[in-house]
Amino acid sequence: MNKILRIIFITLGVIFVTLIIAITLFFVFDPLNLRPLLSNLLTDPRANPSATTGTNDKHPLLNENQEKLLEIIGVDVENLPTEITPEMEACFTEKLGAERVKEIMAGDSPNPFDLFKAKGCL
Repeated sequence: MNKILRIIFITLGVIFVTLIIAITLFFVFDPLNLRPLLSNLLTDPRANPSATTGTNDKHPLLNENQEKLLEIIGVDVENLPTEITPEMEACFTEKLGAERVKEIMAGDSPNPFDLFKAKGCL
């Protein structure tokens, strides 16, 4: 019985140490570029009043809600293209689907999954 418990605890210890190492490497190398998202979520919006007022239009093709959502995700809205070319629209349609592209163009805010799927189109 002692042998079985020892094997179980050693196995759990190895799994725990492996997970700790994997999580540490994940945060250090940031392969999914999640650090800007986490920093935006953890900052206090009262510290940056210009981000909450929405008085300045940073992008002509996006409404205020879309701009706020993209900034929370970590996208610099001012660096997005101001015109959508037919090639870009075809790429968006291929990555997101025709229905989702129509919803976004009608004013629906893109979600983080849309951004990750269509990041290469921009």
